[in-house]
Amino acid sequence: QVELVESGGGSAQAGGSLRLSCTASKVTPMSIKYMAWFRQAPGKEREGVAAIEPGTPGTTYADSVKGRFTISRDSAKNTLFLQMNDLQPEDTAMYYCAAMSRMRFNYGLLDALPYTSWGRGTQVTVSS
Repeated sequence: QVELVESGGGSAQAGGSLRLSCTASKVTPMSIKYMAWFRQAPGKEREGVAAIEPGTPGTTYADSVKGRFTISRDSAKNTLFLQMNDLQPEDTAMYYCAAMSRMRFNYGLLDALPYTSWGRGTQVTVSS
């Protein structure tokens, strides 16, 4: 079973930046073919933020973070990143890393259900 560990969360002022990392271990071939970041704020549902897949276009973003967040990966190190710029108070949430080996029919890359491996999360708090 793939293990995912997030790091890099913390506090920031509005307009600031943070970079999240997610390191995968116990990886088998193709087990982390698709990876994504999700977030969940208190009292709200978990939402997909950004995802990455092989090929074109390769990345998918939620409208709320387009132009501000960038997802990337270092495949050699089994590490996923999320660069978050121009942070806003509404970005405050627990951020989770997720991975899956294949997509499921009728589900998109920002849907949580198909993902089979999850990290424990890292907290991001943005103050105004």
